Amino acid sequence: MPITRLSAAASIASALAAGVLLVGCSVSASTHGAESTPKLSADKLATTVAKKLAATTGQPTPHITCPEDLVGKVGTTTRCKLTADDGSTLGVSVTVSSVEGSQINFNVKADDTPTPARSAN
Repeated sequence: MPITRLSAAASIASALAAGVLLVGCSVSASTHGAESTPKLSADKLATTVAKKLAATTGQPTPHITCPEDLVGKVGTTTRCKLTADDGSTLGVSVTVSSVEGSQINFNVKADDTPTPARSAN
């Protein structure tokens, strides 16, 4: 009998859907440069969110993409996406909670339900 193994991203998606993650976990990241309003690049944001989700769920780091840089202004939001190996996705909301100099503090909340992968027809 074959054993089905879930990918790291699918395992995290399952854990998120089951409510294992905190409703809103806090994260902070430093930016570089002397900008008047700090920004966290989309790539660094995705990496930071992925590491936080992995640490929270105890699973390997998932594949996360973020469409835009995160501007360090309280209340700013963006939506990132976790993609599992099977093609299913899970939305992840990121909201800036505070800014201290070049340090952007933000909350991460995953959607309750993943979006199934499209079937190839």
